[in-house]
Amino acid sequence: MTNTTTITTRPGRLSALPSSDVHPRLRSRALLGELEHPSDVFPHIGPNWYTSIMGTGIVANAAILLPADVPALHSFALGVWVLAATLLVALTVATALHWLWHSEIARGHHRDPAMAPFYGAPPMAMLTVGAGALLVGKELIGLPAAITVDEVLWTLGTVTGLASTIAIPYLMFTQHELERGNTLATWLMPIVPPMVSAAIGAALIAHLPAGQDRLALLLCCYAMFGISLLASLVTITLLWGRLAYDGPGPARTVPTLWIVLGPLGQSITAAGLLANAAPSVIPQPYASAMGATAVLYGMPVWGFAIMWLIVAAATTLRTARRHLPFSLTWWSFTFPVGTLVTGTSELALHTHADFLTWASVALYGFLIGAWVTAATGTARGSFRGRLFLPTPAPELRSAAIS
Repeated sequence: MTNTTTITTRPGRLSALPSSDVHPRLRSRALLGELEHPSDVFPHIGPNWYTSIMGTGIVANAAILLPADVPALHSFALGVWVLAATLLVALTVATALHWLWHSEIARGHHRDPAMAPFYGAPPMAMLTVGAGALLVGKELIGLPAAITVDEVLWTLGTVTGLASTIAIPYLMFTQHELERGNTLATWLMPIVPPMVSAAIGAALIAHLPAGQDRLALLLCCYAMFGISLLASLVTITLLWGRLAYDGPGPARTVPTLWIVLGPLGQSITAAGLLANAAPSVIPQPYASAMGATAVLYGMPVWGFAIMWLIVAAATTLRTARRHLPFSLTWWSFTFPVGTLVTGTSELALHTHADFLTWASVALYGFLIGAWVTAATGTARGSFRGRLFLPTPAPELRSAAIS
């Protein structure tokens, strides 16, 4: 005898079955089928979700900064920027509801060593969308509105980014219980925002009154460049040591290795953009020195970034042959690579080297592939509801991949 779950209420009508009586495979294919209730979308929304906005926005920005003029690429970039801006609004609303309805969980994120570093993602998401407004969004909303949007988002992103740069390391030093085996590339997330502010602030310099206003912004951008660069060098060194002694770690943390490209590529981009802005702000010989620094600093760092790209790709492919489950960490394949695209583009413009032009185009092609892959996985996981479930913290110390 078999049990039946079909309940007849009236001739020709069937009652709606409770979710617990639906076959698990059918439930997993339905909208939010892996959740007990649609409201379960909100309890575990965290700052890590903003990486999807970073990864989407950089696709638009990198397209405009490419040293190759492709008219169709402008239309594509505009559409992607609109998508990134829409995601920023939607996720901010979802985050507000998360704090309103699940404040206890929200207040605990900064105490979670795995989640806390992602407080650097919301500032970078705002900065990326703001930059896109000035680069490509002006074609849709007009230049005055684009400047206003960029100024507002740059200010919010810079203030919150500096806060994450100070607060998260402080918590790591004083409250989080960490060991060498816990070292992840995600530690770079809260300290990269000032570098993003430096790069994007360079574009705003020309829209300020000449004189002290422009000079103050230029010098502050260089100061933020230094904050992020030095903190990143220390963190990358720690990460290198952990990888050498303990190995890559569990499969789902391997994509985060690509985050190292973020501060590298963004610093090359910032050096180039600030050098472009310097001649109208600061006298000689400093303006020329800044222009020389863009190349003398940029090329050695670019070389290291390409080396790390190859190592990260080899490690990722090695892990994928075993098993590489999809998670939001796959967005690590996008924004960091995007900053390397913009950095390579700036070097190509400063040096007029053809190989750098071709390299920037090739890297952008890789970025598109990575973005489509991450976006598709996120859309599928969001539709089914799996990405809204809590993720267990990684246990690195005992999970090295042999």
